[in-house]
Amino acid sequence: MDQMVVNAVIRTESGKRAAKKLRENGRLPAVMYNSHGEAVMLDIDEAEFSKVWRNTTPTTLITLKVDGKEYLSFIKTTEYDIISDKNLHVDFHTIEADKKLKMKMNVQFTGSPVGVREGGKLRTHEAQIQISCLPKDLPVRITADLSPLKIGETFRVKDLNLSDAVTVLTDAETNLASVLSVK
Repeated sequence: MDQMVVNAVIRTESGKRAAKKLRENGRLPAVMYNSHGEAVMLDIDEAEFSKVWRNTTPTTLITLKVDGKEYLSFIKTTEYDIISDKNLHVDFHTIEADKKLKMKMNVQFTGSPVGVREGGKLRTHEAQIQISCLPKDLPVRITADLSPLKIGETFRVKDLNLSDAVTVLTDAETNLASVLSVK
């Protein structure tokens, strides 16, 4: 997947009036936070950000270019106006490329289990796992193919097919899904 990029410039004015003025000019007030809790106020193009924002998840890494300097970031939070269909504010969280991340990620279940086709019932137990890895190794998504599950079988964390660069912190025996008999 191509790295998503958002261009920004540092802003000095803050407050409601400054934010309103930015929005009137198609700009978006933003704040960039680093791992030390320091914050920098930013000014970004609303249309450019919206294109990126609509194609990201909470675990999608983006490149934030601030006055020519690049930062590896997550979109931490956004304030969105559903009526005008526009973002009003965004917070970015920058990370260091050489430090491991600890993240909770959702597990997406795919496939139609054999046991369900034979009359069983699919039951999901956990939908999230915790992982640790370098930012460059962060998976876009974690999927569990449940197709081979038969009645009475369970899909556990240890059954996930993840890269060796990703360390799963959730107990390997944790049940993610199972197919139950309906008798």
